Amino acid sequence: MALLKDNTVDIVTESELAAKLEHSLSTGQPLRVKLGIDASGPDIHLGFAVVLRKLRQFQKLGHTAVLIVGDFTGMIGDPSGCSKTRPQLTAEKIRENIAHYQEQIFKILIPERTEVRYNSEWLSQLNANALIELSAKYTLARILERDDFAKRYKNRNPIYLHEILYPLFQGFDSIAIKADIELGGQDQYWNLLVGRELMASYGLLPQVVMTVPLLEGLDGKLKMSKSYNNYIGITEPPAEMFGKIMSLPDPLIIRYFRLSTDRTEAEIKEIEERLKSGENPRNLKSLLAKEIVTIYHSPEAAEAAAQEFDRVFKYKEIPEVIPTIQAPQNKISLVEILVFSKLLPSKSEAKRKIAEGGVYVNQKRITDINHILNIEETITIKVGKRKFLKVIPSSLGEK
Repeated sequence: MALLKDNTVDIVTESELAAKLEHSLSTGQPLRVKLGIDASGPDIHLGFAVVLRKLRQFQKLGHTAVLIVGDFTGMIGDPSGCSKTRPQLTAEKIRENIAHYQEQIFKILIPERTEVRYNSEWLSQLNANALIELSAKYTLARILERDDFAKRYKNRNPIYLHEILYPLFQGFDSIAIKADIELGGQDQYWNLLVGRELMASYGLLPQVVMTVPLLEGLDGKLKMSKSYNNYIGITEPPAEMFGKIMSLPDPLIIRYFRLSTDRTEAEIKEIEERLKSGENPRNLKSLLAKEIVTIYHSPEAAEAAAQEFDRVFKYKEIPEVIPTIQAPQNKISLVEILVFSKLLPSKSEAKRKIAEGGVYVNQKRITDINHILNIEETITIKVGKRKFLKVIPSSLGEK
């Protein structure tokens, strides 16, 4: 219980969790621990890894992880936390995203204790009678109590009927697989409770609901998300992962140790004391970065990433391996090459970055947004602290 309660926000209820664990021990029957996978994006980041790591704890105790791939519900889009209707995904896009997910997910979970199910297996089979029966188990008033729906209703923003069905479908997943426990981020608390209530109304033993904290992204404010561009992907190259962790705001060091590493609470308290006693936060971030890179790559990769980071940022040298492109033409504006190379997403962003003094050409800062490059030999461009690029002349090849 102490292990499973660690790093959770909600447990509904602790006494039921204890009873389920005791029953499992006495019968030798593993608990079925459910986690729904949102198919809206192809990458797993450290934020999503928090709940996956909790699921792995159950697996290490002998229980079964049941991953519910939301291929059916993904065509609706989870309305949780949304101020407007989410775009619906195509079945083809969902399949593409899930293929990428499955390549990554077993970096954390134990394959032989994982059951993967697609909710189209049962939701696509619901006929009109079954849908009416399901809808009759829950009230519209209860659904409109949700903060996101309540705000949209108050502001007269559209709420479509398919969005109202989403939490019912997610709850029906728990009925279909007879979940003992459902895990989710704390923003999923309401949806998970729907599943618990629906199970009771269908005469099943209700699932225990457990939520985990939402990990803040690199900005230190918003939850980690690819849409906010503040994420650290678990399959990113070691050097990129290491560099991103080193850029974390200092107040997040302890939180990342707690939610993203295998450190015990006693060890985390020791690190916290080191920070309070005045140790340079950079040292502790380096320790954190090494541990996380080791988890998702290897100790050797972590050590190499640390050495590369020191070489580039501590000793101000150029990385050994830099992406290289050929210039479309030898005379080209700096703004154009930044966008052409995809170092920056748009001309306006490129101009802003140059004006702020965040762009260097051959280690010289350029602040003129109209700067023209004459690329007669290979040049090196640096954007911010971590982005480097070699540009070779358009027709001469690299010198």
